[in-house]
Amino acid sequence: MFQPILDNHLHLDPVNGRGVDAAEDFANRGGTHLLVLNKPSWHLVGDVDDADGFRETFEITVDVTERASDVLPGRAWPVLGVHPALISQLVDRGYTPAEARNLMQTGLDVAAEFVADGPALALKSGRPHYDVDEDVWGASNDVMRYAFELAAEVGCAVQLHTEGGEDFSEVADWAEDCGLPRERVVKHFSGSRVEGPIASVLSNKEELEEACQHDEPFLMETDFIDDPDRPGAVLGPQTVPKRVEWLVEEGYEDAMYRAHVETPARVYGIDTETMLAED
Repeated sequence: MFQPILDNHLHLDPVNGRGVDAAEDFANRGGTHLLVLNKPSWHLVGDVDDADGFRETFEITVDVTERASDVLPGRAWPVLGVHPALISQLVDRGYTPAEARNLMQTGLDVAAEFVADGPALALKSGRPHYDVDEDVWGASNDVMRYAFELAAEVGCAVQLHTEGGEDFSEVADWAEDCGLPRERVVKHFSGSRVEGPIASVLSNKEELEEACQHDEPFLMETDFIDDPDRPGAVLGPQTVPKRVEWLVEEGYEDAMYRAHVETPARVYGIDTETMLAED
């Protein structure tokens, strides 16, 4: 039986990138499960001004994720939502921050439909990781809180793309105010420690080894972006299986069980272990 190995955040781009071939690389190195995040809408379908544009973006991601499942010992799930940098693109195109907020919330409505109807596992939201003015920052926080409200309604987790740092306890409080438990909020592109949400640790050796030395729940990710102009960026699709093998050799087998079995069950309600045993 395979050791479950989950990459919590990677992109598969069947329009411009390698798509399912990247998932095969992951599987060939020992990976078993994937959470596939839709790439920003402008990478897949161009400018989006209504619900239909978001729906097309999500359908592309659902399709490639289903095909990726066919090459994995376990399976892949889509995680769908609106990239927080879209607000800057919309404002540059003439939207007010409030109008941009409303459109992005429409996109989240569509993503929540995909969760409620079955193909998607979780939502994606956040706020810009770069400096913006006060109105854009406020509108972005409104979008993120709306994602928490929707996730509470449909019963799913939210992955966050935000600025760097360790203390996101206020954000976790916002989630709980919306009825979403903080353990269902995941900070994508994390270091080894995060206050508030669950850390999804970018799989650099130093950060992973530090995360393994604590008893807190965490996940592992590559943020592979599937861009032919930047092969292997941010980290290549084989990285998580390689890191798991190395960490087990270093004596962190219990931490790997926590990251690839216990934490996915706690955050997303998925059973990566039984799924492999049944195969």
